Amino acid sequence: MISLEPSHRSEAVAAGAERRWALIVVAIVGVLIAMMVFTGWHWAAMPPSRVETVDVRTLHTQGEFVEANLGTEVRPDGKIVVRLVAQQYSFQPQCIVVPVDTPVTFRGTSTDAIHGFVIGTTNANTMLVPGFVSTFTTSFRKTGESLMPCHEYCGTGHEAMWARVQVLSIEEFLAKSRPGERLSCVPS
Repeated sequence: MISLEPSHRSEAVAAGAERRWALIVVAIVGVLIAMMVFTGWHWAAMPPSRVETVDVRTLHTQGEFVEANLGTEVRPDGKIVVRLVAQQYSFQPQCIVVPVDTPVTFRGTSTDAIHGFVIGTTNANTMLVPGFVSTFTTSFRKTGESLMPCHEYCGTGHEAMWARVQVLSIEEFLAKSRPGERLSCVPS
């Protein structure tokens, strides 16, 4: 006569192991959900520091992002700042001039939708969100021209939204810069 006892025992052990693993998975999922809820609540209650905002309704008429301020500026202290505005389906200015091997601070915003850009094969990559100012500083290692496409889908004309960045030698850049003026691209 064959005993069925061991079979029942192994089924009970397997069922117990499955229950333990199911509880472990449920606990992990619960911890992850709790972390997401806590993080969302914390960020809503305590936004990140250094958040700059702008009024998109008056962006072109007053403040830092009026058309006369867009482009590359050499400040009196020697710092180089590029200001730009994204809107469906263009960047203003369409062409940006920067010097090689020099820290350049980009300041940008959007008027209508979330846009973004990446510059060629550099580490310059950011999102432009309406009402907020995006700021980052980078250096360009070699001279030449790079494309700057929008990398956030912004509508049916998205694929044609791009600008150019010309990187000049420091001597050429300084020769072209004038106090109070913004640089524009030179013919290639």
